[in-house]
Amino acid sequence: MARVFEYFVICGIGPEIRSLDGIKGFQGTGVMYTPFFLDQFPPTNKALYPPPPPQLPTCVLPAGVEFYSSGLDLNDVSTYPRSYPIVLTEGDGSKIYVSCIAFRDPVSEDIADAYRIPPNSFADKCICLVSRSPSFFVLRDALEELFTLCFSPTGSSKPLWEIIAHMVMNVPLPTPGRDRVLFAIENCLLSVDVPPKEGLPHADISFQPIVQCLDVDNLIKLFTAVLLERRVLLRSNKYSLLTLVSEAICHLIYPFRWQHVYIPLLFFSGVDYIDAPTPYMMGLHSGVDTSGLAMDGVVVVDLEHNHIITSEEIPPIPEPEFGFLRGEIMKLLYPKVVAIDQMKVSFGGTSELSLRGSSKSWGEEHDIQLRLIFLRFFASILSGYRNFIENSATHGFNSQAFLKKRSRSTNQPPEPMITQFLDSQGFMDYLERCISSDDNANNLLDKLQDAIGRGQNPAGILPSPLAEPEFITISDPSVGITGTGAKYCNDRFPSNIRTEEQEEKRRAILAAASGALDHSGKHTPSSPSMLASKDSKAESLSPRERAAERERMVLDIKVKLQGLWLRLLKLGATDDPLASFEYGTILALIESDAEGIGGSGFVECIREHIHSGWSCRLTDEQFIAVKELLKTAINRATSRNDMSTVRDALEVSAEMYKKDSCNSSDYVQRHLLALSIWDELRFWEGYFEYLMERSSNKLANYVTLVVAQLIVVESHMAGLGLPDTEAWCMIETIAEKNNIGYKQFIKLRGLLSLIQQRRLNYWGTSFGKSQSFSSYGLPSPRSQDAADESQQPAEASGVGRSWVQSMFSRERTDSFSRVRKWTSDSGSLAANENVKNTASPRKPELPSSVQKKVQSSVRVLRGHTGAITALHCVTRREVWDLVGDREDAGLFISGSTDCMVKIWDPSLRGSELRATLKGHTRPVRAINSDRSKVVSGSDDQSVIVWDKQTSQLLEELKGHDAQVSRVRMLSGERVLTASHDGSVKMWDVRTDTCVATVGRCSSAVLCMEYDDSTGILAAAGRDAVAYIWDIRAGRQMHKLLGHTNWIRSIRMVGDTVVTGSDDWTARIWSVSRGTCDAVLACHAGPILCVEYSASDKGIITGSADGLVRFWGNEEGGIRCLKNVTVHSASILSINAGDHWLAIGAADNSMSLFHRPQERLGSFSSTGSKVAGWQLYRTPQKTLAVVRCVASDLDRKRICSGSRSGLLRLWEATINI
Repeated sequence: MARVFEYFVICGIGPEIRSLDGIKGFQGTGVMYTPFFLDQFPPTNKALYPPPPPQLPTCVLPAGVEFYSSGLDLNDVSTYPRSYPIVLTEGDGSKIYVSCIAFRDPVSEDIADAYRIPPNSFADKCICLVSRSPSFFVLRDALEELFTLCFSPTGSSKPLWEIIAHMVMNVPLPTPGRDRVLFAIENCLLSVDVPPKEGLPHADISFQPIVQCLDVDNLIKLFTAVLLERRVLLRSNKYSLLTLVSEAICHLIYPFRWQHVYIPLLFFSGVDYIDAPTPYMMGLHSGVDTSGLAMDGVVVVDLEHNHIITSEEIPPIPEPEFGFLRGEIMKLLYPKVVAIDQMKVSFGGTSELSLRGSSKSWGEEHDIQLRLIFLRFFASILSGYRNFIENSATHGFNSQAFLKKRSRSTNQPPEPMITQFLDSQGFMDYLERCISSDDNANNLLDKLQDAIGRGQNPAGILPSPLAEPEFITISDPSVGITGTGAKYCNDRFPSNIRTEEQEEKRRAILAAASGALDHSGKHTPSSPSMLASKDSKAESLSPRERAAERERMVLDIKVKLQGLWLRLLKLGATDDPLASFEYGTILALIESDAEGIGGSGFVECIREHIHSGWSCRLTDEQFIAVKELLKTAINRATSRNDMSTVRDALEVSAEMYKKDSCNSSDYVQRHLLALSIWDELRFWEGYFEYLMERSSNKLANYVTLVVAQLIVVESHMAGLGLPDTEAWCMIETIAEKNNIGYKQFIKLRGLLSLIQQRRLNYWGTSFGKSQSFSSYGLPSPRSQDAADESQQPAEASGVGRSWVQSMFSRERTDSFSRVRKWTSDSGSLAANENVKNTASPRKPELPSSVQKKVQSSVRVLRGHTGAITALHCVTRREVWDLVGDREDAGLFISGSTDCMVKIWDPSLRGSELRATLKGHTRPVRAINSDRSKVVSGSDDQSVIVWDKQTSQLLEELKGHDAQVSRVRMLSGERVLTASHDGSVKMWDVRTDTCVATVGRCSSAVLCMEYDDSTGILAAAGRDAVAYIWDIRAGRQMHKLLGHTNWIRSIRMVGDTVVTGSDDWTARIWSVSRGTCDAVLACHAGPILCVEYSASDKGIITGSADGLVRFWGNEEGGIRCLKNVTVHSASILSINAGDHWLAIGAADNSMSLFHRPQERLGSFSSTGSKVAGWQLYRTPQKTLAVVRCVASDLDRKRICSGSRSGLLRLWEATINI
C-alpha cells in the first residue's frame, strides 16, 4: 500500500565543508556553504520508493548554509525556525512535495575540531518530510510536531528516530473520497484524507495568499501569462508564499497543466536560470540581485508590493469573459462592496444572504468557489470546443474553424489571447488527453458546459462529500507499555545511528581536513594587524623559536592569500573590483606588514597558479583589481629594495591578460609603465644576472646565452612600453659589459625595433608614462605558437613572451620565423643577414595597417521597424549555374514583424539595402531563394514568390490553415512549404497551384530538410516525432519515435538524420533503416540547432545552455570530444563548411572557428578532426536580444537579427 510519507531527510553541514564558490574548508562566518544530505529514513537500500532527488539539499536551503555565533534568541525574530513547503519536478513531470523546517543547530564537535571552527558555533540545518501526495497541511503539521517534540523540555517517551520510523513506515495513503487516516505523534493526533477523484484535483493548500498578495487585475494578468506560457518569475521574501502562489496558479488553470520548467523556490546560486529562453515558472527570494540579467520578456510578479513588470505585452482576455471573470472574483473577495446598493429585505423568497454575499472568513468553501470561477471562465471561452476536435493522425483540433465560429458569435475578429492559447502546449496536452482517454465521463470542463447549457447550478458537477468517512487508525503498539518511564530530551536535533562504513568514511574525511589544516599551518586566525600585539611575546622567544614563529606567520599569510586570490578570480561582471572584500583584504596584507610577506606572497601565489595550468585570462573586473594590486606590491617592494619580488611581478604581469572589444589581448604588464623602477639601469642589470644564473642551457656558447637573455629583457621592456631610445640605451650598456660582438648588437637592435614597431601597430602609441593604447583586432594568442618555439632556450620561450607571441599571428609567419631564428642556439650568419634586412621598419607596412584600422568589422543595418523573425543568406550553391558564381551570392535576406522582406548586399558598404519586398500582412517567419527568386512564408498563412532582380511579386500561394514555418525553393520551379497546421505542401510556381500535400504531422512543423538528389523529405515539430517521406514514391518511409518534447532542429546528410529536441537530447537516425543509432545527451537545456560536418562525419550541437558540443566516433561509439564555452546564451545557428564554422547566439555574440587543412600524408582519426576546430575570431558583443542568425562561410560573414529590428553584420576578415 502506498504511504503518505516517503522519506524523512536532514540536510546541512556535513563532514566535508565547501563554500558555494567551491572552496573547501571553513572560511569564516560571512560565507555561505553548500548543504549536503546528513541523514534520512528509510535508507535508500531499504526504501520502496526512488531515492530523494540529489538536488534536494540545495533546494530546501536555497540560500546555502551559514555559520552563527549563537542559536535561537527569543528577542531576535531572524533566529526563529522557518517552516515552508517546496515542490520539486522530476524529468517525467511528476511532482515531489517537501515540507521543510530550517533552524540553527549546534555544529558537531568533531566537525568543529577538524575545521578549527570556533566553539559553541551554530549552523543552518533543515529537516524535511518528502511525499508524492500534495498533502501540504499534514506534512507541515507532522514535521512541526516532530520538531517541537525534539526540543520539548518534557522530552519524548521514545527516541526521536523511532517515532520518525514508525510514522514514515506505517501511515498509509487514504483511499480518495472514502478513508480518513488517523495517526499520532506522542500525544498529538493528526489526520489525512484525499478528496474524490471525480472532483477537482487534490489541492491541500489555501488560495487566500494569492488573492491577498495580488489585486483582481494583477491576479488575472498573472493567470493570463501562465496560460499563454510566458516566462514567469515570482518574487517574495517569504519562501512559503512563493510555493503556495505557484501551486495556486497551477490549480487555477485546471483542466490544463503547466508543461514547462517549474521551480517554485529557486536556489540563490541558480539565478542565471532566469535568462533561459524557454517558458518557465520560478520563484526567487526578493533579496537575490538580478540586476545583471537581461530579464527580457520575463513577467516579474512582485508579491510583496502587488506589482507586475514585463517588457512584452500580455494580450488581454477578451470580453465578455474578462468582465465575467473579474466580476465573479470581486463578488467572492468583496461581497459587501459588490452588494452595497442592494436592499436588506428579500423579494420572492430570495434570501438576504444571497443578495448581500457571505461575510465569513476565508475557508475551504472559498477555495472551491474560486476554482469554479476559473473553470466557468474556461467553459465560456471554449464553448463548443468539442465540435472541433478531430480524432485523426494529422489534426487534433481545428483552431481556425473554432476561431471563425467565435468571431461570428462575438462579432469581433479573432482575439490574440485565444489564438495564442490554442497554440500553447498546455492546450495541446489537454486535447491529447481527451482524445486518448477511454473515459471522458469525469471531464469537469465538459460536465460544466453541459450543466450551463441545461441551466443547472455549476456547483452540482462536484461530487458531494461523504457524511461519514471510514476512519483508519494507526497506533504504535509500543506506546503505553509499562517500562522505566524514561524521557528522551535533546539539545540539538539528533543524528540517526550510522553504519560502520558511514562512520569510517566520516572519520576519514574529517582526518583529511584536519591534516590539511595542520600541514598549512592554519592553527589560529591571524592577520598582519595582529603582528604588533605579538611583539612582546616574540621578544621572550629564543632565536630558533622566533624563526619558527615567523615561518608559521608566513605560511598563515600565504594560505590566506591563496584563498583570497581564488575568490578574486570569481568576481562577476556586476561586482566592483576595487570595492570587493577580496581586493581590500589582499591590499591590506600587502600594505600593512613591514617585512613584505604580503607582497611577495601575493606574487608567488599568482606564479604558482600559472604553473598549475591556469590560462592567465582575466575578466575586465579582475584585470582592474590585479593591475592595482601588482602596482602596490611593486611599490612596496621597491621601497624595501626587494628586487626579487619586483622581478617576479614583472614576469607574471607578462602572462596575465584580458580580451578587448576586438578580441585582442591586453596584458597587465603594459599598464605598469608609470612605476619608476623601470627607469633604473640597476634593476635591469640585476634581472639580466638573474636570468643568466637561472639559465638551464649553461653548456651553450656564452655569447649566444647572453643574447638569448637580453632578448627576454627586451621583450619585457617593450611589453611595459618603455621608449625605444631609453630601452636600447640600457640594453646597449648591459651588452657592452658582456663583450658581445657587433653582429649580436645588430641582432638585438633589429629585434627591439621590430618588437616596438609591432607594439605600435598592435596597441598604438604610448606617450611617456601615460599610456593611450588602442587595439586593432589582432588574433588572440594561441598555445600552438608557444609549442613551435621548442628550439629556443628555456628562458626565451618561457615567462615573458606571451604578449610578443600574440602579436606575431599565423598570417605573419615570416616575421615570427625571424624571431625564432634570432633566439635559436645556433646564432647562424643567415639569421644575422635576416636581421640586417629587417632592422629598420618597412614604411609600406604602416599605411596598410592603418588602412585596416579605418574599417570596422561590424556594421549595423537599419531598415526594419519590427523584430527580425527570419534571416537567410544566399549561398553559392543556390545561385551557381554553368556560367559560374553569380553576383548575388552572399546577399542576406531578412523578414520581420513589420511584414516586410528586405534584401541586403554587404558588398555595398554604406548602402547595403538593395530591395524591400512588400506583400505580407503578418510577421514573416521563413525565407529561402534560388538563382532568380525569393520565397517567404508568413503568419498570414500565405507563401509569396518574388523576382529577385525586379523585386516584383510573382505568385501568392494560399492553402495552409496556420502560419507558415518553413519554405524551400526546389529545382523545376517548385516550392516546398511547412506550416503549423502540420502539413508539408509542394507548389508549382508556374501554375500557382499546390501539386501535393507530401506529408502530414500530428502537430505544428518546426523544422524541415529536403534532399533534392534523392527526393527524401524529413520534417519534425511539436509532436516530438520525426517523419521521413519519399516524395518521388509518394509514401511515408519512417516515423522516428524517441524524443519526448518538441523537435526544433533537423539536419539530413545522405543516410543520416540528426534531430535536436527540447528534451535536452539530440538523436542520430538512419534514413534507410529508420532506427536511432545514437542519443547525444550532455546538454543542460533544449537543443536548438544541430549540424553535420560531412568532411569529418562529426556532429555539432548548440543548446539553450550556451554550450556548443562537438561529437565524433571514438572507441566504437559517439562521444562528446570538445565543448565550446565562448557563448553565454542560447545557440541559435551553427553552419559548418569544410574548414570554417560559424556560430551565433541569442545574446548577440558570434564566433568563427577554423580547422586548418591537413598536410599531405598526415593521418588523424575522425574524432581528432572534430575536436580540431579552433576559435578564429569573435567580435565584441553588444546588448541585444537576437531572434535569428545566418552566415556566409565563403566570405567569413555572420549576420544577426535582433528584436529591435537591427541587423548586425560581422566581417571576420576585417582588422586581421
